[in-house]
Amino acid sequence: MIITGMPDENGQVELTFVLRADEVPGPTSVVGDFNGWDPYAHPLRPAEDGTWRVTATVPADREVTFRYLADGGVWFDDSAADRYDEHGGHLTVERLSRGAWAQEEAELATCPGALHAMDLGPIGFERPTFGPVPSV
Repeated sequence: MIITGMPDENGQVELTFVLRADEVPGPTSVVGDFNGWDPYAHPLRPAEDGTWRVTATVPADREVTFRYLADGGVWFDDSAADRYDEHGGHLTVERLSRGAWAQEEAELATCPGALHAMDLGPIGFERPTFGPVPSV
């Protein structure tokens, strides 16, 4: 899961990379073009909710490439990436104004038939996960 924060006035956005405890095969870091593929820059840490997470700040108007690197040199991808290639997962971080971000959040909250996972904290919201379309 990747939680995308609201862009700040400098065009930066926080991405919070979150893994369930059963997805973490030991010490794990998120590495990518945003941190020079440095395995020591963004290690995941245990959170109170039982997940492992880390937050990185990236420009809001670019695509980032990333993978997870676990102890023992084990590489793995995040299913929340927009696409994948030989370099790992790619995530497009769209530039949203504060007004557009708030409007998108309000629209998601009222979308009928959808299951939403909203992070109500100060950093933003999780991408919505849509469930099956209800039959009429």
